[in-house]
Amino acid sequence: MTSQQPNPETVSTESLSTADIVTDELIEDVTTVNHVEIIETVISSLDQEDTAMVSQNEEGHLWKFKYGSVEVFVQLTGSTDDDTFTVWAAVLPLPAKNEPQLMRKLLEMNWSDTFESCFAIVDNQVVVSSSRTVAELSPGEISRFITVVATIADDNDDALQAEFGAA
Repeated sequence: MTSQQPNPETVSTESLSTADIVTDELIEDVTTVNHVEIIETVISSLDQEDTAMVSQNEEGHLWKFKYGSVEVFVQLTGSTDDDTFTVWAAVLPLPAKNEPQLMRKLLEMNWSDTFESCFAIVDNQVVVSSSRTVAELSPGEISRFITVVATIADDNDDALQAEFGAA
């Protein structure tokens, strides 16, 4: 069995480095498309009322859709390892009644009930959120993050609003 080995004297280093650069760019483009396509597939499976909207600008992609009684936001800032994938949904506007008790309840829920997400405060709203860098982001993680945030927000918004709503 004969295996062909390239002759080192005939291989151009310049062409190899150019090919490597082109390959890296193509891989990055494929990754971007895959993340966007996966996010859109997950959203379309959860958005039963066809409310999904997307905007794209220099800061990346931002999707919004309705899941049960909450609006869920999904943001992808880009495709490099340092970019972020974030999902969030508001569950309660602030100020709220008995905020010390509310904060204790949210912290206790963060310990055991939120999986990869957490309760947080953003722009005077209690939200359920999950965020991570794009580095090695898998399709399963994308699906799980969106599903977990949407489900936890929808499962808890009515009860939190009933108990702690408008101060």
